[in-house]
Amino acid sequence: MDKNKYKIKRIGGYLHKVIPIVDGTGKLMNTIIAPFMVEFKPRDVLQIIVGATILAIPVGLTEETWILAKELKMENVLLLGFISVLFISLFVYFNFYRFNLRKHLGQYLKRTIATYLLSLLVVGLLLTIIEKCPWGTDNILAIKRIIITAFPASMAATISDTMK
Repeated sequence: MDKNKYKIKRIGGYLHKVIPIVDGTGKLMNTIIAPFMVEFKPRDVLQIIVGATILAIPVGLTEETWILAKELKMENVLLLGFISVLFISLFVYFNFYRFNLRKHLGQYLKRTIATYLLSLLVVGLLLTIIEKCPWGTDNILAIKRIIITAFPASMAATISDTMK
């Protein structure tokens, strides 16, 4: 049995990588079972929401963030949003899909996009509740505040999504 080969099996509703451990003669000695986290499940959505909330609260409640949104040009804010998506996509790629992207490209895109959009949603909800999103009077400022606060929130959401 080739020691570099592994099988994917569904155990308890989740995919796992089953890796054989063989001796020098090729005889199976043991197996290692590790989570194979390429599927995007409802549990992942909840982890992303909780992770985004962890940093959305302290960052979203700071006056510095509100002022920064007023002072920054929209181009800079959009660049910050782009960097957020880039960091999410790179982290997700290297932690979940590095060797399996071809077979799971749809799941990769879903996880990456959902992480950022859910982070934006969590931040938008929080800032709206504390009345720091001036919807109807200054929508651009509201969007800028959401994007700026979503930068750290989306990073926390991405990290929390790696929990098993």
